[in-house]
Amino acid sequence: MKTTDTGPTRAAQDTTAATPQAFHEVLLAYCGSKTLMSAVEIDLFSTLADGKRMTEDELRKQLSLHPRLSRHFLDTLVALDLLVKDGEHYRNSAVSEQYLDRAKPTYVGGFAETTNDTFYPAWGKLTKALRTGQAQAPIPPDDSDHLFRVNVHTEPDRVRRFMTAMDSHSTAMAGELARLLPWDRFTSFADIGGCRGNLSAHLVLAQPHLKGICLDRAQSAQFFDEHMTALGTTGRVTFQAGDFFADDLPRVDVLVFGHVLHDWSPENRVLLMEHAHRALNPGGMIVVYDRMIDGSPLDLHRLFYSLTFMLASGGGSEYSVEQCSRWLLDAGFHTPRSHRVLADHSVVVAQR
Repeated sequence: MKTTDTGPTRAAQDTTAATPQAFHEVLLAYCGSKTLMSAVEIDLFSTLADGKRMTEDELRKQLSLHPRLSRHFLDTLVALDLLVKDGEHYRNSAVSEQYLDRAKPTYVGGFAETTNDTFYPAWGKLTKALRTGQAQAPIPPDDSDHLFRVNVHTEPDRVRRFMTAMDSHSTAMAGELARLLPWDRFTSFADIGGCRGNLSAHLVLAQPHLKGICLDRAQSAQFFDEHMTALGTTGRVTFQAGDFFADDLPRVDVLVFGHVLHDWSPENRVLLMEHAHRALNPGGMIVVYDRMIDGSPLDLHRLFYSLTFMLASGGGSEYSVEQCSRWLLDAGFHTPRSHRVLADHSVVVAQR
């Protein structure tokens, strides 16, 4: 009987192709993360800003680095495309020059600073969290002196750096919301948990007929005033100090909850949606945006964010569009609709 050789079976092919390389890449991913965080911590990229070129010896002396590690540390940043090496001199890559120089308004290194201090240590306790279900980051101070776990009186510049990093997201989101939503039907809105008012400012710049309110904790007010002056929106957006659980929300046409619900438990999310329904003007609109999980196990970026919020807060996590729509319906809203924006975000809109 004649037989045909069809080559190796699927199982054999998989076994032949399988190597531990992918395993090692995942296992060592933390090395790149920590290298970046340490580079931000020592302010390496600001030292090399504006086209400056320095040797390893010069950087070691400038930044008080030990010679045992310094060269391999710098070369690792070259391999990560965060530095460029010309002979014996190092300089910033294009992305580092634009986003990791503290003097530039495009700086996003504030996220690296917070990750280094809070999220990275919490991830080191992931196994404990898996066993207990409990957050592993320190509980944020609940007082009038802190924002983002940083004292606003003793480290105001660090608070500003983190806000600048958040602004990089909220500026892009404001552009999406300005384009996406029917603002011609409304005249007023409030951004709940709006930090220093960046989203609100860019919305009124894009939709000049709008009046905005930024609601956040009282210690954000000084940073809000500075930012409105810088953007030229003083008087067009006002600041309202408050606790969005305990205090009345502004009575406006549109309420925006951006990067807020993921900090809280499902029970508290429902309370916030009910609170919003009571505050909105009749015919008003609620807008919720987050990195909502689409249900795919391959949605790795948002799953990482979700686990981070689980590790950093007692009830936080990302959530699905379906869950968000259900909370809105349960709170009395109707006709929820969702939109995918900015590659990794979802916006859910519903009517009062």
